[in-house]
Amino acid sequence: MEKRRAKLQYIAAVVLFGTNGMLLRFVSLPSEIVVLCRGLLGTAFIALFLCAKGRRPDRAAVHRNLKWLVLGGACLGLNWIFLFAAYRATTVAVASLCNYMAPIMLLFLAPALFGEKLTWKKLLCVLAALLGIVLVSGVLTGGAGNVSGKGIALGLAAAAGFAAVVICNKKLDRIDPLDKTLIQLFVSALVVFPYVVYRNTGTWLSLSAQDVLVVLILGVVQTGIAYILYFGPMGILPVQTLAILGYIEPVMSVLCSTILLREPLPVWGWLGAALIIGAAAASETVAKT
Repeated sequence: MEKRRAKLQYIAAVVLFGTNGMLLRFVSLPSEIVVLCRGLLGTAFIALFLCAKGRRPDRAAVHRNLKWLVLGGACLGLNWIFLFAAYRATTVAVASLCNYMAPIMLLFLAPALFGEKLTWKKLLCVLAALLGIVLVSGVLTGGAGNVSGKGIALGLAAAAGFAAVVICNKKLDRIDPLDKTLIQLFVSALVVFPYVVYRNTGTWLSLSAQDVLVVLILGVVQTGIAYILYFGPMGILPVQTLAILGYIEPVMSVLCSTILLREPLPVWGWLGAALIIGAAAASETVAKT
């Protein structure tokens, strides 16, 4: 029952993450500033939520896990930095495809790091999801545009950061999801801040009411609430299950762009989305065998 609840929470989190790209279309601010605001607003939201509940972070648990919390937060910030740098160096499709190599990295690291058995069924599920990502990205059908070596390298660096976040959270020991989310989001904002200063020094920024509203939604809902749902199950679910379910996020991104933003999706894209959803559904059966 606990694992089932954890899976539902994790799926809810990646579905929320999948709407980020759509919401970013309605913000005129540079992407790295939006990312910094997400980290700061998410941290503030969780801190206020803890105050409303009349409790403070468990100092003993935070101190016990401080090394992995700081490292996980730093890797989260690096994932954001490398991914947005990859968006600038190559196409969104190629950058996203490289970023979603993280589950493949986790699949092969899990047996050595966590003693999780790598079965052919699990491998097939992840490979099916990866094929789905390739089809959705448009790389094979010429929809990806020019492929940049620098963009690929940055995208793979983002994937490594994402994989490291999952590994660090699996190392945490008996800590409340709110506490670990608070610390890691705050650290991620600290890591992103120098990059924001570097990219925007001397730049004049203007804010509209729409910018403020969308950034608040991204900070509170898509970051504060979503990361509570996201980090909580990491101590419960196997890494390989997290890897497969994580592929639901790009499907949600595609559905949002197609249905809500009216962006066309070719037949190959729909086939890729079906493969990803099928792989995620099959992983539920595989986990029980």
